[in-house]
Amino acid sequence: MTDPKSKSGSGSVSYREVEHDYFEKRQLKRFARVFHLWALGVGAVISGDFFGWNFGLASGGFGGLLIATFVITLMYAGLCFSIAEMTAAMPHTGGAYSFARTSMGPWGGYLTGLAENMEYVLTPAVIVVGIGGYLGAIFGTPDSWAPLWWLVSYILFVGLNIWGVELSFRFSVIITIVALLILAVFYVGAVGHFDLQQALNIPPDEGGSKWLPRGWKGVFAALPFAIWFYLAIEQLPLAAEESHQPQKDLPKGIVTGLFTLIICAFATLILNAGIAPGAQVIGSTDEPLFEGFKTIFGEGAGSRILALVAVAGLIASFHTIIYAYGRQIYSLSRAGYFPQVLSLTHSSRKTPAMALIAGAVIGYVFALIIHYAGSDSSVGAALLNMAVFGAVIAYVFQMVSFIRLRSRFAHMNRPYRSPLGLIGAWFALVVSVVTLVALFVVDPAYRPAVWGAAIWFAAGVLWFAVVGRKRLVRAPEESFALEETE
Repeated sequence: MTDPKSKSGSGSVSYREVEHDYFEKRQLKRFARVFHLWALGVGAVISGDFFGWNFGLASGGFGGLLIATFVITLMYAGLCFSIAEMTAAMPHTGGAYSFARTSMGPWGGYLTGLAENMEYVLTPAVIVVGIGGYLGAIFGTPDSWAPLWWLVSYILFVGLNIWGVELSFRFSVIITIVALLILAVFYVGAVGHFDLQQALNIPPDEGGSKWLPRGWKGVFAALPFAIWFYLAIEQLPLAAEESHQPQKDLPKGIVTGLFTLIICAFATLILNAGIAPGAQVIGSTDEPLFEGFKTIFGEGAGSRILALVAVAGLIASFHTIIYAYGRQIYSLSRAGYFPQVLSLTHSSRKTPAMALIAGAVIGYVFALIIHYAGSDSSVGAALLNMAVFGAVIAYVFQMVSFIRLRSRFAHMNRPYRSPLGLIGAWFALVVSVVTLVALFVVDPAYRPAVWGAAIWFAAGVLWFAVVGRKRLVRAPEESFALEETE
């Protein structure tokens, strides 16, 4: 292997030689088909229908969140169709990093991968805290047991992902279907209790109205929370090297998953906010679906059963996002952007064991920090904003990648083409930038957490500038990019 120099951004990068069996120790196993990919995409997001989105009611009211959700839905349509096109053209496990690496060079690839890594590592940390809370309620354990529940959850689902890709995908299918069935039961039960006035029961600010109690500023403030209905659907390209026919199956999985999530997003928002106790309470609780089920079935249904209902949705996303961060860390490590030991795969299972363990350790440490810092009901919303920070930066880079690939690499083979084309990509890019601005200027309560995420991102940039850019390897994503740009 040669050691070429490549000029990119503010500095050069260099590729170094690796041992002959480097890639043999870093192989994945193909298993997934369209149905598995659909379940992986939907499962990663479905916890957003169980918690998180509801904080947007407090920020923008029912009307503000409804408008924000409509805008974000259009944004994700442009994003997902664009990603489907790039995935079919570049079916590598690197996903977003691979797209940006080809279109913008090593620096663009790293910045995109770093932003996406923040999103995927933070999100399970948020979810595991919720899982621990529900399990504590089910079994009646004290708050001091919470770190133990988190540790058990990480060990169980990281172990499940390491055990094998077949088991991992099959579990994703089962738990995703269970979560969707739970939502379906809620929707059917909520219809008979629906009252629009419940959705409009948030007292308006001065100059506001029942529909927009925070005014039009509330629409702006609700954008990050509307993203929670869809955040992580974009992870599907990470399964490219474990799919039998990635160029055909991944676009189908992305598009069908998106349409499933659109139905759930509007049904959850309208029906959960529109039944007692109404938007004012739902907007401030950590368990919005739990509150809705109590209205439908009454307190006598049993708090343990209702808690188990929510856990299924949380587990679906926890499991599938662990899958996502494992593949994402694996890909960046294999190419030398992260320490290369993290890309070692299990000798017989062919799963990225080191990446899965490393991501779990980081996530668990985050959960411990949250716990011992004295968490309250606002921490979930603050961490949600941190995850969205990483996500929208990655979205901006991916849409820039799509636009540049369309103009500079028109010759590239594209088995699938986005029906929304450049218009959809530009719309997704603009809305992502607007949402990024909203994170910093709307709610001062969440601002320190967002600045913390920004500092983390800056530290990652500094590491690459000083160390990482000198240690790259010609992984499949890198070789493809170099061939395209030569």
